[in-house]
Amino acid sequence: MDKKVAFYTLGCKLNYSETSSIGRIFKDAGYETTAFNTKADVYIINTCSVTDHADKKCRKVVKEALKYSPNAYITIVGCYAQLKPQEIAEIPGVDMVLGAAEKFNIIEHINDLTKKEKAVVHSSPIDETNQFISAYSMGDRTRTFLKVQDGCDYSCTFCTIPLARGASRSGKIEDIVKQAEEIAASGVKEIVLTGVNIGDYGIRDGKRQDRFVDLVTALDQVEGIDRIRISSIEPNLLANEIIEFVAKSKRFVPHFHMPLQSGSNKVLGMMRRRYKRELYLERVAKIKSLMPDACIGVDVIVGFPGETREDFLDTYNFLNELDISYLHVFTYSERENTIAAQMEGAVPGSQRSDRSKMLHILSEKKRRAFYETQLDKTGEVLFEGDIKDGYMHGFSKNYVKVRSLYDPLLVNEIVAVKFTSISEHGDVDVEELPALLVH
Repeated sequence: MDKKVAFYTLGCKLNYSETSSIGRIFKDAGYETTAFNTKADVYIINTCSVTDHADKKCRKVVKEALKYSPNAYITIVGCYAQLKPQEIAEIPGVDMVLGAAEKFNIIEHINDLTKKEKAVVHSSPIDETNQFISAYSMGDRTRTFLKVQDGCDYSCTFCTIPLARGASRSGKIEDIVKQAEEIAASGVKEIVLTGVNIGDYGIRDGKRQDRFVDLVTALDQVEGIDRIRISSIEPNLLANEIIEFVAKSKRFVPHFHMPLQSGSNKVLGMMRRRYKRELYLERVAKIKSLMPDACIGVDVIVGFPGETREDFLDTYNFLNELDISYLHVFTYSERENTIAAQMEGAVPGSQRSDRSKMLHILSEKKRRAFYETQLDKTGEVLFEGDIKDGYMHGFSKNYVKVRSLYDPLLVNEIVAVKFTSISEHGDVDVEELPALLVH
C-alpha cells in the first residue's frame, strides 16, 4: 500500500508553489497525498518567518498532525527552518528539519520513517544556497503560482528573507516558458508570477543574464493561458517599459502590487528602501495614465522603530491622496539578526495596533471607492469553484472580486459581465452577459 503524505503551508504564495512542487516529488516517489486533517505517514510543514509567532504556529501545526497520526514522521521546511533549525528541532514530535538548500532533496533525506528521540537537522549555511529550483502550484483549477525568482540582494533593515532564502537567483526564460506551457496544458486559465523580488529577475550564477521585461515578453506568447498576473514588485524595479508592455499586452492583466512600506521619506531611509515616495507617486501616475481602470495594491508597515505620529500621519495622508485600490497592512515586529531590531525609538504595541486599525479602515475605503469606479462597466471574470451561501466568486482582470449565484457551468470559465452594485459583503454583484461568454 502507498505511504501517505500530507502538507501544511504557512506564509506566502512562493511557499505554496514550493509545497506543490515538493508534493510532486513525493508523488513520483510513490506516495499518495492526503488531506492534512487525515491520518498520514509523513507530514511536511512549510514554514514562514515573515509573519508573527513563527514558533507558536509551527508548534500548533505539529501538535495537530500528531493528533491525527501519533506515530507520523514530521518534517519542517521553509524560511523558519533555515533561520532557526535548532529551535525547531526542540519542538516535541519533530523528526527532521531541512534548510533552504535541502528541502527539494527531501526524499533523499527521509529514512525508513522511524521516529527518533531527537530531530535530525540538515541545514547548510545560507550563502551556500545558490541554486534556483523551479516550482509551481497545482490543484487549484483556476490559477497557478509560478516561481520565477528566489532570494534577495536587498538589505532592508527589517527583513530576514535574505538570511532565510539567500542571494537573488532566477530560472532561465526558456525553462519558465516550458513550465507555463505545461500549466496551460492542464487547463488552468491564470498564472501568477511569484518570487521573493521578481523585478530583480535575471540573475544566474551571480551575474545578470536577463531582465524581467524579457521574461514577460516571452510569457506573453504562451498559447492556452488567458491571464498572467504579476505578484508583488518593488517600485524601483517596475520600470516604465514594463508598465507600457502590460498596457498593450494580450495576457498580462492591469493589476500591480507595489510595496511602499512607508509614505515618510525619513522612515524609508531608516528602512533602507531603494526609492523615495516621489518615485512611488510617479509609478502610480504612469500606471493610471495608461490603464485608468488598473488595480494597484500597496504593502505598508506601521510602527517601525523611530516612526513618530507625524511620520505615520505622513504615510496616512500620502496613501489617502494616492489613486490606489487596497492596502496590505503589516504591524512591525522585531526580527532577530536585523538592524531594525537594534534601533532606538521602539513604538509601543498599543500605538502600532492603533495605526494598523487606521490603515485597515483606509484600505476598505480605498477598495470600495475603486469598486465604485467600476460600476456600470463591463469586464471579464474568471469564476472559481467556491460556493458560499449559494454564491460563487471570481475576479476580473483588474482584480475586482465579484459574486454571482452558483452555476456549475461557470466554474473555471471566463465570462463577460456588467458590474452592477456593491454587495453587503463588499464584493461586486454582476449581471452576466450570456451572449458574450468568452471561454
